[in-house]
Order: sequence, then C-alpha cells, then structure tokens
Amino acid sequence: MPEPGNLSPAFYARRGGAVSDWWTLLHPPYTLWHLSYVVLGAAMAPHLDRTALVWSVVAFFLAVGVAAHAFDELQGRPLGTRIPDLTLRVVGTVALVAACGLGIAGVFRHGSVDWLLLASVPIGVVLLVGYNLELFDGRLHSDAVFAWGWGGFPVVVGFLAQRPDPAWSSVTAAGLATLAGVGTSYVQRSLSTPARALRRRTSQVTGAIRRHDGSVLDLDLATLLRPLENALRALSWVVPAVAAAALVARL
Repeated sequence: MPEPGNLSPAFYARRGGAVSDWWTLLHPPYTLWHLSYVVLGAAMAPHLDRTALVWSVVAFFLAVGVAAHAFDELQGRPLGTRIPDLTLRVVGTVALVAACGLGIAGVFRHGSVDWLLLASVPIGVVLLVGYNLELFDGRLHSDAVFAWGWGGFPVVVGFLAQRPDPAWSSVTAAGLATLAGVGTSYVQRSLSTPARALRRRTSQVTGAIRRHDGSVLDLDLATLLRPLENALRALSWVVPAVAAAALVARL
C-alpha cells in the first residue's frame, strides 16, 4: 500500500484526467449498491411493472449517483477531483431536477394520482440536499439519516412506483426489505467512516498487537484499512446480488 500521503481518497478512486475524476465522483461500487435497493423494493410488489422499475432506477441514478455526489464534492473536495465548482453545481442541479421530473411522471403513470409516490419526491429532495450540502447546521448529515435516506427510502420508493396492491403480504415484505436496506446502509456507514478517516486524514499509524502466544503484529495503515475495505468491497457485490436474485425470482 502507498504511503499515507499518497493514498487515494477511496478504494475505487482513480487518478488521471477528466474520465478518472468523473469515475471517482460517481462512486461506482456505492452507486450500484444503493440502486440495488430500488430493485429490491420493486421485487416486493405482487406485480412487476418493468417500465416503472427502469425509470425508478434511472431517477435514483440521477439523484444519488450524480446529484448527491456532485453536491458532496462541493463540500471541501473530499474526493480531490478537479471538476470545476460551476460544473458540479450545474450537473447536480440538472440531475436532481430530472430525477424529480421522472418521479412526478411516475405519479401519474397508472392513471389516478399516486399520492404516496408524490409525497416521496419532496422528501427525497430534502434528504439529498440537506444531507450533502449539510444544511440545517448539519442535522441531516448523520448515520441515521444516511441509513434511512440512502437505504430504506430507495426500497420504499421502488415498491411504491409499482403501484402495489395493499395486501398484507407484499406490504410486510416491503417493510422487511426496507429494514434490510437501513441495516446494510448503516453497516456501510460504520465501515466507510473510519476508512475515510484513515485514507484522508491520517498521516501516521503506530502501535502493535501482542497476542497471548507472544507473537506481535505491527500496526500500520494497511493493517487497519484492510478489514474495513474488504468488507465494503464484499458488500458492494452482495447487496446487488441479493436484489438481482429477488428480481429474477419475479420474472
């Protein structure tokens, strides 16, 4: 592993030109992870509307994958990209407006107004803007808001976009899937927060672990990062795989 000062800001980050900057900004493993929650929610509905699912995923890609990450990069450049501030503001705003437009279009897709889905649009905007721009004195920038907003909320919206029948079985399944989204997102946050601190704000790690058998394990940055990021890498594949399995079971 490189010296602390030469570490990339994230395990998926790339260094180089504009393509590398945009790749890094989009957080590919995490974006795929959170789009999977939309798929998981849709798979809980008794009848699958494939068109609604596709547009739901596109809307969340624009909101979470593009807008949220663009706004987050404006807060102190945590990823160290060289994308101009104006570009980040324009891209983030356009992506968010487009995502809202798709959400509103989905409200009227099945004829009558879907009031629950309509209510999710402003809720999503408040969560995204409040969290990533750290509004309201940063009150929304917390582990709990991340878990519910980036884990539970996509599951709920993915489910609602299907205009499901209010059968107890499908609602219960969606509720359990929502809890799974909240739980795995909380795990992500719990792992990624110390990993980011090590990569971005740590200049030196010293110490040792002395075991009962007398062996000594020297502590360094790689030793501390490895279990955190190995778990994050694994989960970034596991969660999409679970969502894909749920979807295939419905096809």
